[in-house]
Amino acid sequence: MESPTFALPATPRQIAYARSLALRNQTLLPWEVQQDRRSLSAWIESQAQMVPAAQLDARPSSRQVAFAERLARVKRRAVPEACFRDKALMAKWIDGNK
Repeated sequence: MESPTFALPATPRQIAYARSLALRNQTLLPWEVQQDRRSLSAWIESQAQMVPAAQLDARPSSRQVAFAERLARVKRRAVPEACFRDKALMAKWIDGNK
């Protein structure tokens, strides 16, 4: 005789963590996945291993730009235009002008 399989609902903490991963990775959290604890757990594992979309972006962050502009005002220099297109160049410019 086969035993019926019952799907346990996802916990509120699981759903909250899954939503934060979806935002971080800029992906959608499927409704079907949210209904079952096991499927949500598998989805979380796969999303947690992904590299965040923000790390793939080559542009500097808004905080980096704001800090560089503050340094530029203090040092009375201009931030080179190339630094606004590459976060590594911006980091080097900031390190050199602290």
